[in-house]
Amino acid sequence: MVRPALAAAWRAVRSRRGRWVAGGTVVALAVVVGAVVLLGEESGPPDPRAREYRDVNSCLLTGEQGIIAGTPAAPVWAGMQKASLETRTRVSYVPVMGEQSAKNALPHLNSLLQRQCDVVVAVGGSQVEVVRGEAGNHRAIRFVVVAGPETAEADGETAQGTSENVTVVAEAGDGLKDRIARIVQKALPESE
Repeated sequence: MVRPALAAAWRAVRSRRGRWVAGGTVVALAVVVGAVVLLGEESGPPDPRAREYRDVNSCLLTGEQGIIAGTPAAPVWAGMQKASLETRTRVSYVPVMGEQSAKNALPHLNSLLQRQCDVVVAVGGSQVEVVRGEAGNHRAIRFVVVAGPETAEADGETAQGTSENVTVVAEAGDGLKDRIARIVQKALPESE
């Protein structure tokens, strides 16, 4: 029963009229499938959770432990994220892996500079050392170094013995997150 029906359908398709009908059916199906695929998505307002960022980057150079809670970099990262929320700027971080020396930290700093970071924050002895050594060569970039209390003044916002594009922040004390957020916001380029 199926075989005679298929044979009749084949004869119909082989005729001139049958080819036109078959071709028209294929085109109609293609149009319907295309419409479902293209128009099937719901259109509506953009996702309210999506953030539109300015083309401005703040970058953090940390030690090998990165931004894990309890590390010196954790409150600094929290401050940078706070500044990002308030200014719609992107933040990222790069941990210096391996030997914790200025020589090993230099390629990591250079990678941040190639990413076109507008503000570079450094936490950790090697990271601070390499930033202090290189900041003078990159005057268009603002640098923030988070140093021990022996190298930063009590107000935590004065550069000492380095280039004018470096701000030194004391890591000691409460409120580091808020100080970093405020300093990063001040250091960012003005809105376009």
